[in-house]
Amino acid sequence: MTAEFTVIIPARFGSKRLPGKPLRDVDGKPLIQRTYEAVQKSQAQRIVVATDDEGIVRAVRDFGGEVCLTGAAHLSGTDRVAEAALSLGLAPDHIVVNVQGDEPDMPGILVDQVAQLLIENQGASVATACCSLDDREQYHDPSVVKVVADQSGHAIYFSRSPIPHYQPTGEPGSEAMPWSHIRRHIGIYAYRLAYLSVFTGRPSCPPEELEKLEQLRVLWHGDKIAVCEAKAAPGPGVDTVEDLERAILVFQGQG
Repeated sequence: MTAEFTVIIPARFGSKRLPGKPLRDVDGKPLIQRTYEAVQKSQAQRIVVATDDEGIVRAVRDFGGEVCLTGAAHLSGTDRVAEAALSLGLAPDHIVVNVQGDEPDMPGILVDQVAQLLIENQGASVATACCSLDDREQYHDPSVVKVVADQSGHAIYFSRSPIPHYQPTGEPGSEAMPWSHIRRHIGIYAYRLAYLSVFTGRPSCPPEELEKLEQLRVLWHGDKIAVCEAKAAPGPGVDTVEDLERAILVFQGQG
């Protein structure tokens, strides 16, 4: 069964590390347009940008995209997605996929995969994805979120710390890290609209506040997050000037 779903792309102007990020030029097009066009390669029935900025609204309309103006006080992109989803008049069981506005290299096949995972896993409240690490340094990098899942493919925990922790046994060859057990979390999420409203209506929980990872709120309340192995992983998101320069090179064919 093919999932019918809507993609909502949260995009705020006031990024701390890269102000005006959605409107930054990436080889002739604003970043938000690059992300929107990447998502257009998926099977989404509808793609909507959710933003608090009139300049982003104009930019999206200029390239023919659909956009929803939201409040400016949201603490997270998920809150912004929830407001936009409710305003679109979607059914309670409709699937909403959250793709961050700074992901210009998001594979359409991955968007489809995460949506399909949720429709096939009725016991899960949320679906997301993971992949292998790009290099050894990412295991200890707090900006790279790691995830551990159970044998049924449901998340046990997410952390910025190295998980699962590798403890060498002291036996010959034990210093070799079993990298196949380490999974990098990819920040794409699928929800049913009804659960998205429940999730954003809950206060943050202690692990979420410590790790600065809002998906831990789902686990804290005993709900399940289905995790799939990505068929195709996205390139790095754009958080800094250096990331932006790298993305420009990619779209110029040099990356």
